[in-house]
Amino acid sequence: MNAAEAALSGALASPGVVGVRLVDAVTGLHYAAVGDASAVGQGEELAETVSLIADRLNQAGAVGELESVVVTSTRSHHITQVVPRGQDPLLLCASADRDRTNLALAMRHMADQAKAVLT
Repeated sequence: MNAAEAALSGALASPGVVGVRLVDAVTGLHYAAVGDASAVGQGEELAETVSLIADRLNQAGAVGELESVVVTSTRSHHITQVVPRGQDPLLLCASADRDRTNLALAMRHMADQAKAVLT
């Protein structure tokens, strides 16, 4: 098992997480998925969403690079963690059942797993 596969499996082990996907942030190319990847979304849409949010934050005057995006609905949390790697970052994206997930712990766990993707 390579580092990316281990990180995805580690992210899936977080309580309530039902699916995880690793995506190229620029092209939307899907590299790997574990669990219910359909709950996470498709690579191109994930990359577009993160790009749009980063652009709008910069236009609004936010300083610094985008680190993560969290979207909540009445049934789930969608957590996207940016994985820096030179000029072409990756996105570690997860979907979690809202009733079974502590959002703060899930975000912390995703940040830890994002660091493990490239090691």
